[in-house]
Amino acid sequence: MTALFPLISQEWFDTRLGFIFLALFLIFTYVSKHRSSKKLPPGPWSLPVIGDLLRVDATKIHLEFTRFAQQYGDVYSIHLGQRIVVLNGHKRLKEAFVQQAENFVDRPSVPLIDDLIHNNGLLNGNGYGWKQQRRFALMTLKNFGVGKKSLESSIQVESKYLNEVMANEQGQPFDPQLIINNAVANIICCLVFGDRFEYTDSYFQDLLKLMNEAVYLEGSIWIQVYNTFPWLMRWLPGPHKTVFSHWTKVISFVRLKIEEHKVDWDPSEPRDYIDCFLSEMEKMKDDREAGFNEENLCFCTLDLFVAGSETTSTTLNWGLLFMINYPDIQEKVQAEIDRVVGQSRPPSVADRANMPYTDAVINEIQRMGNILPLNLPHMARKDTKVGEYTIPKGTMVMATLTSVLFDESEWETPHTFNPGHFLDAEGKFRRRDAFTPFSAGKRVCLGEQLARMELFIFFTSLLQRFTFTAPTGMEPTLEYRMGATLSPKPYKLCAKTR
Repeated sequence: MTALFPLISQEWFDTRLGFIFLALFLIFTYVSKHRSSKKLPPGPWSLPVIGDLLRVDATKIHLEFTRFAQQYGDVYSIHLGQRIVVLNGHKRLKEAFVQQAENFVDRPSVPLIDDLIHNNGLLNGNGYGWKQQRRFALMTLKNFGVGKKSLESSIQVESKYLNEVMANEQGQPFDPQLIINNAVANIICCLVFGDRFEYTDSYFQDLLKLMNEAVYLEGSIWIQVYNTFPWLMRWLPGPHKTVFSHWTKVISFVRLKIEEHKVDWDPSEPRDYIDCFLSEMEKMKDDREAGFNEENLCFCTLDLFVAGSETTSTTLNWGLLFMINYPDIQEKVQAEIDRVVGQSRPPSVADRANMPYTDAVINEIQRMGNILPLNLPHMARKDTKVGEYTIPKGTMVMATLTSVLFDESEWETPHTFNPGHFLDAEGKFRRRDAFTPFSAGKRVCLGEQLARMELFIFFTSLLQRFTFTAPTGMEPTLEYRMGATLSPKPYKLCAKTR
């Protein structure tokens, strides 16, 4: 036994020495990177290796970013997996993403996204391929009725189905979030898959639940750790594995729909986005850089499906929650609906021009709901000056929408739900330049027109039919949960037929 002791001691010494060298290497690497990025704006002094991971509470990261801005200014840098320059306020967002749009049009490399979609899709693609895909998607959605009367009637029909489901609750407490999600998802499903799904379809309901949970988990500390140490986290268990598992199931659903389309695809009679993409694959087969291949079809369809379901349904859920909390505002909306639309026909987009108060309330719901508080990340394509700082080429840039939608220099009462933000002295609707829930510039949400149409018709149809209240004995709240989007915590309401 004593003969083994020197050997054990030597092995222990070698292991300790190895750890010391590894620590010194990591510190040297960090210091080198920090020196190379000394041109970046000021920010908190980051710890070696982990950066600012421990400084940020993932459950309220949008508020943490605001706190840093108060300390370091409207342009500052932070380290979360990589160096990020954060822009705060409407002035900086406009300066970067609108006035210098071409310099910030690209998306950065993010390990989670890279591992999931491999630079495919509409949201995270770059360069020539992304431009071709965005152009094609906009054209196709327009051809299938986005912004036109034909699609409006489909939304009105879906609103009727949604109203019937709520009426079946007979004024008793229920959680509206999943059925609203189903209703909104059905609109984008008709556009991309050519089908809607019944509210009793358990498979589709489970799919929506997987999407909601994955979006929520993407905002957790586990994903921040994954993006900081992807080489390690790929091998470790944890909630990040659930994110991959959920998205794998959703992607499998999209692939199944594509295969079903290929069976009875008729190029002369395209039914939806998938059919049109299959035709474009034939036309563009010699231009590989344009990205018209089956793999990209899957991820472009996924982007449309998820973004077209998640964001608008979350906004509507915030809308009902705000109406519960502000019954006087709900009454004013209903009075305007009764005066302009009445009860004999469904609301239409044409009514919006005559309903300034309702329009203002919907805009205020979007502003206060703040469903994408951090915005989607951009990347500097070349050294670009913003404010007094030069942002180096390749740097991730985030212009937080929280800082814009609650900008104290732009809004009279930024932290109060106030439809007056969108009304002039005569009660007419007024547009606000700082109203940017769809972001701004070349990466502005391509579904903005569809979302505006859906929000108006769904919201007015619901308030035409029902008065929403909190269940007896339950105090209404505006509590949120932070994921990739900012959504209401699960809540119940009562929908009383008017």
